[in-house]
Amino acid sequence: MSDILIVDDERDIRELISDILQDEGYTTRVAGNSDDAMAQINAAPPALLILDIWLKDSRMDGIDILKTVKRDNPDVPVVIISGHGNIEIAVAAIKQGAYDFIEKPFNIDQLMVVIRRAMETSRLRRENLALRRKDVTTAEMIGSSAAFRTLLGQLEKVTKSNGRVMLSGPAGVGKEVAARHIHSNSNRASGPFITVGCATIEPDRMEDVLFGRETPERGIEPGLLEQAHGGVIYFDEVADMPQGTQGKILRVLVDQQFQRVGGTDKVRVDLRVISSTNRDLEVEIAAGRFRQELFHRLNVVPIAVPSLEERREDIPVLASHFIDMFHRTQGLPHRSLNEDAVALMQTMVWPGNVRQLRNLIERVLILGDGTGPIEAREFSAEDETGGDDGRVVLTGSLATLPLREAREVFEREYLLTQINRFGGNISRTANFVGMERSALHRKLKSLNVVTTSKSGARVAHIDSEDDDQEG
Repeated sequence: MSDILIVDDERDIRELISDILQDEGYTTRVAGNSDDAMAQINAAPPALLILDIWLKDSRMDGIDILKTVKRDNPDVPVVIISGHGNIEIAVAAIKQGAYDFIEKPFNIDQLMVVIRRAMETSRLRRENLALRRKDVTTAEMIGSSAAFRTLLGQLEKVTKSNGRVMLSGPAGVGKEVAARHIHSNSNRASGPFITVGCATIEPDRMEDVLFGRETPERGIEPGLLEQAHGGVIYFDEVADMPQGTQGKILRVLVDQQFQRVGGTDKVRVDLRVISSTNRDLEVEIAAGRFRQELFHRLNVVPIAVPSLEERREDIPVLASHFIDMFHRTQGLPHRSLNEDAVALMQTMVWPGNVRQLRNLIERVLILGDGTGPIEAREFSAEDETGGDDGRVVLTGSLATLPLREAREVFEREYLLTQINRFGGNISRTANFVGMERSALHRKLKSLNVVTTSKSGARVAHIDSEDDDQEG
């Protein structure tokens, strides 16, 4: 981009600058008053703006135009020129976001140096932003299980709309990856993706971080809402947003504008909002911790992201993906997984979901004793149990139970984990455990094990009704 807009009420000055810049290979436009300048900026933002402070017979002076440009087009560098230069004006212009200040009559060589530096700074910012956006689009959705395919189908339906999406699911399931998938496949893919970590930002700083600040000392400091203009803002774990901020975010969703902290100007934004939660927001509403109206504004399209236990079939491909990623990004050994390791991972308890699997693979690659296939023995006992969720896991001690009860507990747990490992497919389970399908059905019935659909997949569990009757 080499399009430069020159705004000056003196025709000779703007034409002189225009001629010089055109000789240097730049494309130029000129404006003699604020109305003409703003019309041209709104029609097509320039790559750089050269702006006179004092504009005769104009509704806005240079500082007013500067404020508006930095609000609506923050990436456009502005070089201020003035024949009435003083330290106060220069400081005020820089605080409002001007790249530099040059006093008339100016030296042509000095002006060209400032313009080249401003254009180079702008170019580097655009490249940096492009690289960040490119990184956003690399968020990969990995899996092939029924639960994963159901999720992917729901995400694909919302990518082309501008509707607000609420992603729900326990911690570590990949809600942010799902949000990034929506962004990278939408018509906002070239815009920013800004994450607001509602649980990690200090409550007393939340409004400064979201809305930005305006102070005499530091001028304009854009917040995350402003940075997300034209793209997606993602509220991660929105239940942790302070109640005072919830009301102000609600107003932003209604008006698509806000005021910076300490400011008086309205800042207009064009945003798509995606949010996530690992809590039941209706419970939070009943407890008075979350605003019901905000919930309804955010929960236009609710999408549940399944836990890793609901998509055990995806564990081998996810583990291989993480092995490839750590080899590529950290230079860790590129190891395969042997069958025992895969079988153990598919039967483990995963309270931390995909994040826990990723951490496990990284640790095994770092601490592993070779480059051969990863073996089950490389997982610790803590990995295998994964946490206490009330179930007796395969590695647990059954020594305190009588033989008949221990055998029944073992058979039930063994078959539960194997059925879920194979995505509820009874034929594949029967083949693996070495039973006829009809015999397996009889065994499952005697153990009160049933399969039901959940998130598009067949999930095995103990029939609670039978348990209640037996109790």
